[in-house]
Amino acid sequence: MSTTIDTGGEVRDIDTGAPPQRYARGWHCLGLARDFADGAPHQVAAFGTELVVFAGEDGALNVLDAFCRHMGGNLALGTVKGNTIACPFHDWRWRGDGKCAGIPYAKRVPPIARTRSWTSTVVSGQLFVWHDPQGSVPPAELAIPEIPTYGDEGWTDWVWNSIDVTGSHCREIVDNVVDMAHFFYVHYGMPTYFKNVFEGHIASQVMRSRPRADAVGVSQSTNYSTESQSDASYFGPSYMIDKLWSGGRDHDGDPNIYLVNCHYPISPTSFRLQYGVLVEKPAGMADEQANQIAQAVAKGVAIGFEQDVQIWKNKSRIDNPLLCEEDGPVYQLRRWYEQFYVDVEDIAPEMVNRFEYQIDTERALKSWQAEVDDNLAAGRSALEATRVPSALTSRGEHQ
Repeated sequence: MSTTIDTGGEVRDIDTGAPPQRYARGWHCLGLARDFADGAPHQVAAFGTELVVFAGEDGALNVLDAFCRHMGGNLALGTVKGNTIACPFHDWRWRGDGKCAGIPYAKRVPPIARTRSWTSTVVSGQLFVWHDPQGSVPPAELAIPEIPTYGDEGWTDWVWNSIDVTGSHCREIVDNVVDMAHFFYVHYGMPTYFKNVFEGHIASQVMRSRPRADAVGVSQSTNYSTESQSDASYFGPSYMIDKLWSGGRDHDGDPNIYLVNCHYPISPTSFRLQYGVLVEKPAGMADEQANQIAQAVAKGVAIGFEQDVQIWKNKSRIDNPLLCEEDGPVYQLRRWYEQFYVDVEDIAPEMVNRFEYQIDTERALKSWQAEVDDNLAAGRSALEATRVPSALTSRGEHQ
């Protein structure tokens, strides 16, 4: 049993604070590039405004403010014409660089006819936009790294999912980087090793874990003594690459799964969570079967994420979490995260200096194994008590 210290009846109040009205500086993934490259305009609610994404006849993806600077028409309801997006209201034509390229009924285009063009890039088949309230050019050292196996014939293509989360700030999902215990209760794993490293704009989590024997269907492995390994890093405020070694894969070799976990803010209290997987094709396996494995991996990930969302929607915001020793460096992580919400000149050393922390998992594993054994003996599934009701599940986009 845990030791309890009597503090004389003092009650700790929750400081709910308030979510920042500012949006994080950094690269944000809007989704898979292929889903925006169909020759039609796409409206995206992000950063407290509306964007339009379109590919011109040259194939380049462009991101502009959605509302036409002429009379406010919604460009997302317009038409792609050549390398421009034409407003449905008066047919003003806007280029990807934000300049008005033409007005069919006018002699000349006003010199000030310019709208906001968002700096964007495509990495590993995903479309990113740069956001910065200070209007900076994205520094090269903050570039999103390529996933080396994307496009490799020996790997599947993306299996991608999206969930809109309302009533929560993005910080909720970032907190998971240090939250060792929730991997047992929400994601049905049993962490045997858990370490965090924060440095510069990167926050990393290294974890080894075993699947829960009382949560059949979440993990692809039925060998409950075999450890998998996860090496996950946030590159900036909203984009995580998770390298996974599963199914007894040698941890000294290359991973056999890449999981991307990313999000972008819609408003101060809502965000769009996205996650996708790439899976190495087993030798000799047909593409169709390999894609089924990727779908199954994504389904297991979705179970945990959907339960995360249910928790976020029903929990209190808390700026002063009450922690035990095994809860990890929550406050240090939040100091790291704060660097993206202040002007560059206000970034303090404690936000970016290297910090390492390893959690002792020994006691947690003993407790969790006893719970798993009790469930197995009683014929209970861990999923039965925590399954997300159908009314609360995501509107997942399995693509």
